Order: sequence, then C-alpha cells, then structure tokens
Amino acid sequence: MFSKKPAPKTEAFVRSATAGNAMTAPTFSVLGADLVIKGDITASAELHIDGQVEGDITCSGLVQGEASAIHGSIRAQTARLAGIVRGGIEVAQLVVQKTARVYGDVKYEVLTIEQGAQIDGRLRHGIEPVEAEAPLTLVS
Repeated sequence: MFSKKPAPKTEAFVRSATAGNAMTAPTFSVLGADLVIKGDITASAELHIDGQVEGDITCSGLVQGEASAIHGSIRAQTARLAGIVRGGIEVAQLVVQKTARVYGDVKYEVLTIEQGAQIDGRLRHGIEPVEAEAPLTLVS
C-alpha cells in the first residue's frame, strides 16, 4: 500500500526546478516589507507588495499585504488589497479585505468588500480601456 521508494534528493530537485524555470518568465514578483519604492511600477506578472510604494502601479494582478501602503493609482486585472491605498483604483476583479483602507475613487467590474474594510471615495461599476478614453474638447 505504501511505496518504499526513497524521496528524491533535494539537490537534484533544486537543480531540475531551476533549469525548468530558466526558459519561463516569473509568475509573480514580491516587494518585501523593508522596501520603499518611489516611482511608477509596471509589470506583466502578478505583484505581491508588502512594502511602501509612492507611484502608480500597473500589473496583471496585485496582492497587497496588511502593513503595506501605496500612494498612487492602481491599474490591474485583479487586486486583493489589505493595506492602505491613497489613489485611484481601476481593477476588473477587486477584493478589499477587512484590514484595507482605501482613499480614492474605485472603478471595477467585480467587487468584494469584506466587513470592516473602509473606502473613502466613489465606487463606479465598469472600466474602460485606456485607448477608449477620448480627450475632452471645449466648444465655444
């Protein structure tokens, strides 16, 4: 019933995992709690942010830790917010966890707000692609 095969050696496993990942792009990037970034972040992968960011964030997915603070706008397909955000948010699927504090307007397609979360701003259903936004023209 139980196999008596020995477990694979760790060294061989690490070598094969590293070789297998050499050709593929990382699926996520982590910004640690001790990190402070001043500037915009653009990533094609998912970001996990535990530190402080002062700038706009554009990525495919965002996971924000409880002790994290973002001072800038967020644009992503999915986001799970647990810290402080000061800026506009435009996300297709947004989860605002109970520890989150959001100060800014939120555009979304699907929204989940846990009991205890705080949002100080306007909520608006529906997001538009950047290319679809037309410049404002004044007619006299």
